[in-house]
Amino acid sequence: MVQLRVLEILKEQGHTKYWLYKRMDMSYQNFNKMVTNGTSSIRFDNIDRLSSILGVPVGELFIQADDTTQLKE
Repeated sequence: MVQLRVLEILKEQGHTKYWLYKRMDMSYQNFNKMVTNGTSSIRFDNIDRLSSILGVPVGELFIQADDTTQLKE
């Protein structure tokens, strides 16, 4: 399963989830589902926005994990 590693990147950079939320220009409910891997699809423009705001290549936003692995918040 492919998962976003946004929370891990935020921690590495010393930013909070709230910091990113304020920059993403989307509802908190959708934002939270996206960054906690609670959704099955993500729009390309949101991926592009995440990459730009966090200053990382798109490929670094994702991790390939087996179905039993959960990323920690």
